[in-house]
Order: sequence, then structure tokens, then C-alpha cells
Amino acid sequence: MTADHRRAPVLEALVEYRREGRLSFTPPGHKQARGADPAVREVLGDAVFHGDVLATAGLDDRLTRGRVLQRAQELMADAVHADHTFFSTCGSSLSVKAAMLAVAGPHEKLLIGRDAHKSVVSGLILSGIEPVWVEPRWDAERHLAHPPAPEAFEEAFAAHPDAKGALVTSPTPYGASADLRAVAEVCHRRSRPLIVDEAWGAHLPFHPDLPSWAMDAGADICVTSIHKMGSGLEQGSVFHLRGDLVQPKLLGMRADLLSTTSPSVLIFAGLDGWRRQMALGGQELMGGALELAADVRAAIEKIDGMHVNDRDDFCGPGRAHGFDPLPVVVDLDGLGVSGFRAADWLREHRGVIAHITDHRRIGAQITHGDDRATADELLTALKDLARAAPGLSPAPRVEVPSPAELRMPQVCLPRDAFFGPTEDVPVDRAAGRIAAEMITPYPPGIPAVLPGERLAEPVLRYLRSGLEAGMYLPDPTDPALETIRVVAERDD
Repeated sequence: MTADHRRAPVLEALVEYRREGRLSFTPPGHKQARGADPAVREVLGDAVFHGDVLATAGLDDRLTRGRVLQRAQELMADAVHADHTFFSTCGSSLSVKAAMLAVAGPHEKLLIGRDAHKSVVSGLILSGIEPVWVEPRWDAERHLAHPPAPEAFEEAFAAHPDAKGALVTSPTPYGASADLRAVAEVCHRRSRPLIVDEAWGAHLPFHPDLPSWAMDAGADICVTSIHKMGSGLEQGSVFHLRGDLVQPKLLGMRADLLSTTSPSVLIFAGLDGWRRQMALGGQELMGGALELAADVRAAIEKIDGMHVNDRDDFCGPGRAHGFDPLPVVVDLDGLGVSGFRAADWLREHRGVIAHITDHRRIGAQITHGDDRATADELLTALKDLARAAPGLSPAPRVEVPSPAELRMPQVCLPRDAFFGPTEDVPVDRAAGRIAAEMITPYPPGIPAVLPGERLAEPVLRYLRSGLEAGMYLPDPTDPALETIRVVAERDD
């Protein structure tokens, strides 16, 4: 039976809820905005509260006989060529944990690209899964990590044939993507599932000029953040399942273990509406975004001191397999300012907020929500930044380690290090000790230090110098990084 993508079950159920004038004596306690704080109502508008109803015994009946959410998930699965789709209102940070738990359990092995997001590491801590780290493809010149090669997963499986599956991040926040089809083949020769953390790839199924979508490339589970490159609300995520290597009921059980029992219907509505938008007009919308991004890229390239990283920079032997041009990543090395300082200047002086910020780059994410007006405002701000750059103080030097120095040995399970006895030691005495916490430059959210890794001086120098230069580290117990939490040494 052909799916009717003109329908939006969640949105339609909300319309029905309002039309019937139902009177609720259940949560949420604001009672359709009537009890909400007046200042909140003024800022947010009452429409937010009108859409904030219970999913069960509100949007649907007490026994969910209307199958509202189920029908919305079935339409989403059809739109992206998946067998099953699950909605999440807790972001892809939850979705990727559910996927991991559906593939491996405590003390079982999972192959994971070391460029994984901190949510993956959180999943390791919660689950007790043993990570087998697969090295990314490092670009030493640009100090960037690209997704691991299929050969790296082949070697990891050969060394760890008992691994239960693999997880790869693609595309990266910088727009670099893996050879997913080849990685899936490596896994499937062993009847092992492949999880793809495709949080930055919600748009990929909807235009042929974008990198291959994980479901089409043979992945078994794919996690996608609709709020990143789609048009859903923050925290809106979906995870898709295909094939028979992971049972849908098992994946659903693992997700239920982590999910809230009070999901946001507002987020469900955003997911449902985005699917309809893309199913009916996604190729046209994505085509327009690609054209706009190409124009923005060409214009930025003409600004003195700026270089837009493109396919030639990211793809080729020893680098990424594919390239998404919508994350416009601007190298500022020629301006002599750091991405941290540039992002602060753009926000303070031009009201423009950059996405990616690191020691030498900023990123401007272009989506189908942009147009010529927003693009022109971005370009004007970047030209102003280039003119202002000579008057800014020189970029503090961030001591970025070589790829070999970045890699620290994992000497115990992340869970054991995180939950075991710990102590805080001065950072200048931390080298050689075993980390008991994550330390993550954000964005892009890839931990430089993981629980269970033996700390090395080059990584500590990188983090200290980065912090002084403006790097944001949201997760260490000591935000000033004067001390680091490590595994306590035994007295015996």
C-alpha cells in the first residue's frame, strides 16, 4: 500500500484535540496556557502551550488505539527507506545509546570510531560495553579527523572477532562522510550490525547530490537529529532500523529503558511535519540550499584571509570518502585569528552566530531555512571580520598534538574508571594517570579525554592552551582545568 505523505498524524491529532475542546484534568499543569506565567506566555505565545498535551490520554486515547505516533513513525520510515522508525524527544544523545544497547551489552565489545560524539562515550559508561577504538583518518595539516576507513574496521574485526558490531560517525560536523557501503559490507560478512551516528545527516535522503544516506548504504541502525540539518525542534531525533540483524522489539525495549515517560508532543509534531515537508518537496528545498551554499562558498573564497574547505580539502586518499557542502567551514589561518575569537567578534559586533568554532576555523551551517537575505547578512559580517582582523590581538597558540600524540591507550573500561574510586590531581601531575572523566572541546563534541585512558602530556598541553585561547570545555569537574579527576591509586 502506498504511503500518503500528505498526511501528518501528530499534527492532525492536535487539530482534533483543539476542535473537540477537550478539558484535561491531567498534566501538563499549565492547562493549555491558562496557568502559565504571564511573562512566559508573552515571550513564547500561547500556541506553544496549546500544542503541549499528553501523548497518551491526550493526543491519543488511554490505550493508544488511534495509533497516532505509530502511524507517524511508519510514514517517516517509508520516507527514508527504513523498515522501522522510532521517534525520540531526548535528542540523538539518547538515540545512539539505545542503538548501542541493542547491539552489545556489559563487557561485550563494540568497534567504534575514535571520533565519536561524547554521547557515545556516555553510552559506554552507562552500559559497560568495552570499546574497541578504530582510528579515524587524520589530516595532520588541517588538524582534522575524518571517519575511519573500511580497512580500519576490517583490521579491528580481525583482531577482535568477538566484537558484536560497529559504530561510525558520518557525516562529521565538518561535512566529511565515510564509505558507509564498504563499512557495512565489512560488518555484514560477519553477520554483525552497523550503527551509523548520522546526527548531522537528516537532509541526506532528499537530494541525489548529497552523500549517501545510511539506510541506502546498508546500515542496520541509523541515528539522525532532525533539529540539526532538518527543521524539527531541538531534541527531535529519530533512529531507523533496517534488516534482520537487530530485532525491532529489542531496539524498542532498549530505547524505552532510557526514554522519558513524558515525551513532548511539540517535538513529535516537529518530526512529523518535517517528514511531510521533505517527502513532498525535499528535493526542491535541498536543491535550493545546495545552490545557495555554492554561492556563499564562492563569495567567502574571495575574502582575503579566508578559505572555504571544499571537497578537494577533505576527500581523497587517506581522507574522507564523501563531502556535504552545506556545513560551510571557513579556515581563518590567513587572517591570523582563531575561530574562537572570530566567533565572539561576529556575535558581539554583527549579531551573527557561527556553528563550528575551533583553533583555526568557524562554520556557517546552511539549510533550506536560509535564503539570499540571510546569506548576504553572513557575507557582510565575514567581510567586516576580515577588515577588523588586523586590529584584533594575535590568536593565542593552541598546541595541537600530532595524530600519534592525540591517541592515548584505553587501559580500563570507561564505566569502571568513571564509577570507581577517584581523586583530583593538579593538571601538571596528571600525565601517566588514568582519567576518570570526559574532557570535550565543544563544538564539535568529540572528547579529547575519555574515562579509562592513560593521560599524556601532549593532550593536556592541548587542552590547557585551548582553554586559554577560548576553547569551551563543558564537562570537566574543574572548568578551569587546574585539576583533573583520575582513578585513585591503591595504597597496596
